[in-house]
Amino acid sequence: MRAGGSAMEGEGSAGVDELLVEDFGQRIGRAMGWPPMAGRLGGVLMLSPDPMTMSELQEALGASKGSVSEMTRLLITNGTVERVKVPGVRQAGYVWRDDAWSGCLQHQLDQTQQLFELARIVQERGADMPEAQQARLRDMHAYYAFMVRELSRLVGEYQRLHAG
Repeated sequence: MRAGGSAMEGEGSAGVDELLVEDFGQRIGRAMGWPPMAGRLGGVLMLSPDPMTMSELQEALGASKGSVSEMTRLLITNGTVERVKVPGVRQAGYVWRDDAWSGCLQHQLDQTQQLFELARIVQERGADMPEAQQARLRDMHAYYAFMVRELSRLVGEYQRLHAG
């Protein structure tokens, strides 16, 4: 067990922390398309002052190892959580990244770039299709070109504003 206790403990704030974790789980989970457990796990890590091991996360969330493992992978992929080495502890630790929101925005840009590439490919392959279908493919390409350009700009702007 780490010295700081679990993220759900605190000096008179345990009830507040539990409400924050539940609210985080429901709201960010829904908004990001994550299962509620991923949102709750993110909330626990966001509120934790220290890295938490898989066992500590299981205990804090009352969840199975498989569920916690799957949700940590999801949050790592989404750019909000990272796996870290905790001195003196055999298990890996997990932390809410200091640049989590930048990581989340970068993940959205990466996904959009993949869709832009798809739009480019299908537009080329659909060159012999009737005009109505070609127009849809051109619209898709234009949309993702716009989104990649604007998300790239937003990532850069956000990182400049939050550097330091």
